[in-house]
Amino acid sequence: MQCSWKAVLLLALASIAIQYTAIRTFTAKHFQICPVPNPQNCGLGQETDSFDRLCDESPSFTYNITRKTHILILATTRSGSSFIGQLFNQHSDVFYLFEPLYHVQTTLIPRMSHSKNTADRRVMLGASRDLLRSLYDCDLYFLESYIKPQPVNHTTDKLFRRGASKALCSPPVCDAFRPSEVNIEEGDCVKKCAALNITLATDSCKDRRHVAIKIVRVPEINDLRALVEDPRLNLKIIQLVRDPRGILASRIETFRDTYRLWRIWRASGRKPYNLDLSQLTMVCEDFLNSVSTGLSRPPWLKGKYMVVRYEDLARNPLKKTKEIFEYLGMSLDSNVVEWIQTNTRGTNELSAKHKYGTVRDSAANAESWRLKLSYDMVDYTQTVCHQILNQLGYRMVESPEELKNTSLTLVEERNFSPFL
Repeated sequence: MQCSWKAVLLLALASIAIQYTAIRTFTAKHFQICPVPNPQNCGLGQETDSFDRLCDESPSFTYNITRKTHILILATTRSGSSFIGQLFNQHSDVFYLFEPLYHVQTTLIPRMSHSKNTADRRVMLGASRDLLRSLYDCDLYFLESYIKPQPVNHTTDKLFRRGASKALCSPPVCDAFRPSEVNIEEGDCVKKCAALNITLATDSCKDRRHVAIKIVRVPEINDLRALVEDPRLNLKIIQLVRDPRGILASRIETFRDTYRLWRIWRASGRKPYNLDLSQLTMVCEDFLNSVSTGLSRPPWLKGKYMVVRYEDLARNPLKKTKEIFEYLGMSLDSNVVEWIQTNTRGTNELSAKHKYGTVRDSAANAESWRLKLSYDMVDYTQTVCHQILNQLGYRMVESPEELKNTSLTLVEERNFSPFL
């Protein structure tokens, strides 16, 4: 069948118009890639979603400067992670979550902070990565599978440390406090706010420009490589480290039952024969593996990784905070500055009363472990952890007299610049 020249001309004009419209659409909207259904993910008796639904539910691949920044604070318990977490919790543009992986751990590996079983660890890490990916996409409903008892109508009062997240204690999630309030006590939030409405929390997350999550249940940076390389995320990792001697001293005071034998050693001067040394060695091994990887600057971490020593942050909180936000490409919110000025000039007495709090004399607290550990305990820790102590710039103590001489700092000057 032959077409007239008029028909050919009309088809050509229509084609140009369609291409122009497509170009305008792609430049005006986020570029979105629709996932292809994987037959391995389809169980028996399950229906395959339509491509339209897959496109609607899949996250957008946004390639512009307005894209959310996904911040991950990688730390271990009693390393100062709550302190650095508050720098993001107080920021008006940040949706902050406090250790959501607690629910994964208690569901999959109850009563264990660190499983030594390889299979348990693999399951835990896989579930943790899946949950983090969903939370960064503001899909908080995914968390419901791990909260016990399971939320009813997307409402729960069992979210771990809900009051530690300012976004979950502020409108639209909770109307009990003004958005401008800097120091919302965690207990007050739990008392005054109703049960957490996860739908409202999801809306709050979507309204914020950035999402920050603090975790202490992933051992090292290599365990997060799949997330770092995920093109759907704009992930920036801050690895918080602290002198292992300080971590040990803090854990002995805080986790009194778990570290009972360490307290016996400190009181008696004799190391118990059945002391669980892994409570110390695992910290140093995880730090060493993670920091060695990060500081070797592999291509997959380029622009994604920064090491922060707790001691540097404690001594110069405002200066170090500015460096952190500069690395993230974020402005330093006035709420953050006010929080730093209010919460880094406390007393050691106040710090001792509130072991999970963040109000303290941060500079004095950085090396307060020197007054809490015996020389034998310090010497043993230095023997076990000498590699990571040297790598991070922590000086060794050579005598009991040097240990108690707090005028002599044990933290060397080091420049851990971000890997940009």
